Amino acid sequence: MKPSPVPALQPREIDHLVLRVVDAAAMERFYCEVLGCSVERRQDAIGLVQLRAGRSLLDLVPVEGELGRAGGAAPGREGRNLDHFCLRVEPFDEAAIRAHLAAHGVEAGPLEARYGAEGSGPSMYLADPQGNVVELKGPPGGAP
Repeated sequence: MKPSPVPALQPREIDHLVLRVVDAAAMERFYCEVLGCSVERRQDAIGLVQLRAGRSLLDLVPVEGELGRAGGAAPGREGRNLDHFCLRVEPFDEAAIRAHLAAHGVEAGPLEARYGAEGSGPSMYLADPQGNVVELKGPPGGAP
């Protein structure tokens, strides 16, 4: 059997995601206060806030800003820019996560085993203030 060639590109992880947003302040509060991200950098001249999410970044771009206008119409129920993205969470304590979310008025869907970058593990979906779907995922092998 002939060995497989090594691919020229070998992705390691998600570096960053960009969300086009209508209310940047509400989104920043949600991702920082509810989901534990922190502000890494601001570029007010182009309307960009970069949030740290572990080893990755989540960029918020207001639709009325320089970068946001380039993307067309604002995101909404009929025109989302992203199906969902997943944040790997550790430790993954379902009761503590649900209590924290509830304290912020956020309801998450049922806990299910889903496959991700590290294998199958517990996960739940929730929505941010503008309807973007966020998956919170625990370690592989964790039973839902």
